[in-house]
Amino acid sequence: MQLINSLSTTTLNSQQQYLEKFIARYTNKTQTSKQLTQAYRSVLADRRGSAGFRQTIKEIVYPIIGKYASGSKIWDIDGNEYIDLVMGFGVNLLGHNPAFIKEAIQERLEQGIHIGPQSDLAGEVAQLFCEITGMERVTFSNTGTEAVMTALRLARATTGRPKIVMFADSYHGHFDGTLVKRQKLDDNLVVVPSFSGVLPNVAQDVLVLDYGDFKSLELIKAYKHELAAVLVEPIQDFRPDIQPREFLKQLREITKESGIALIFDEILTGFRIHLGGAQAWFGIEADIATYGKIVGGGLPIGIIAGKATYMDRIDGGMWSYGDASFPEVETTFFAGTYCKHPLAMAAARAMLNYLKSQGNALQEKLNGRTSQFVETLNTYCQEDGVPIRLVNCGSMFNYSSVGNSSASSDSSSENMDLIFYHLLNRGVFILPSGGLLSTAHTNEDIEYIIQAVKDSVKELRESGFLP
Repeated sequence: MQLINSLSTTTLNSQQQYLEKFIARYTNKTQTSKQLTQAYRSVLADRRGSAGFRQTIKEIVYPIIGKYASGSKIWDIDGNEYIDLVMGFGVNLLGHNPAFIKEAIQERLEQGIHIGPQSDLAGEVAQLFCEITGMERVTFSNTGTEAVMTALRLARATTGRPKIVMFADSYHGHFDGTLVKRQKLDDNLVVVPSFSGVLPNVAQDVLVLDYGDFKSLELIKAYKHELAAVLVEPIQDFRPDIQPREFLKQLREITKESGIALIFDEILTGFRIHLGGAQAWFGIEADIATYGKIVGGGLPIGIIAGKATYMDRIDGGMWSYGDASFPEVETTFFAGTYCKHPLAMAAARAMLNYLKSQGNALQEKLNGRTSQFVETLNTYCQEDGVPIRLVNCGSMFNYSSVGNSSASSDSSSENMDLIFYHLLNRGVFILPSGGLLSTAHTNEDIEYIIQAVKDSVKELRESGFLP
């Protein structure tokens, strides 16, 4: 068993007995989630239904099925209450179901969901978005994946070049063109598909480099005449502590001089770490940026924004009635039935107006509270010898294992799954990779989470799973 190794028979038996008791406790508490997952597994192909699968914890590998959500809390189908640290994977900056968003959606529902005619709110939302972000033009899609896909197409259409640069450990959605990775082959690093079903030729026009490494800048210079874009997740979801300001500034200079589109993937960082997103955080202006999550107020949305040079490829550029002007720019293709969905536009307008009224003080306060939360837990872990350290950027946080030996790292990594399940069992909804705070989280919520971590560590130590 992966969780139980290099131990005496007595310890092994003790751990096995504890694990069996915990699994029974957990499955009893969340039994309807487990029952429904099993009942619909044959018809519902769902990645969440098997995420994190290991034989040793097979009986508790199933998603918690939600029923209600409000503020910082969610309730599952069994009636269990959780403090939510997932927050819609970054969507709910203000917590669940803010009253003004709910009212905006209800008001729009009364008018019907008219898809076909142009949305009467699209122009207003675009203008408001540009005012807040400083972008020149925007267009709307349904998801972050679509936004990234479109941004790359615009860059290639504008520059006439084929290749793009991405950085290792970044995430840009599930578009084939970004599902690639580096792999060592005959002592050489080559770019290959990350998953089956992605064609090898997709990887031919992608360079995957190291983020924050100045050697990467030299490679970008070497390929500058072939590069359409450099795609950046400025704050990587998996490593929020990496914030290479000087690297990004030099990258901006190189791309500007070489006519390469600098694309910031702001799906997660947009409106979260700063009102102006990562661009304002670093003081760097991208050519194109992609957004989603927060700006949709809980409804599906993707936004592609940027300089007119690139965005004009959507519609041909600016022209006017009553004169000889016409759309002069050659266009590429972009479409989508649900783009500018009436409900999404209503929610986005409400959210943008609220964020504008609050200014950056909202983000600054939330960032400060998150840093304090992370520091408190890190102090506890260091003083108590827990091999875990939290890292954050603004209100996004993640964990990294600490320890000199690979065995220590492997052990803590494996046991993070158990900490994750213990936190769920104590009413803290979190992912093994980390979480996010919202403005709806109270001081009492944070104190509860900290105590839940301490209690989980204590229980795992007593059962022999942590040193």
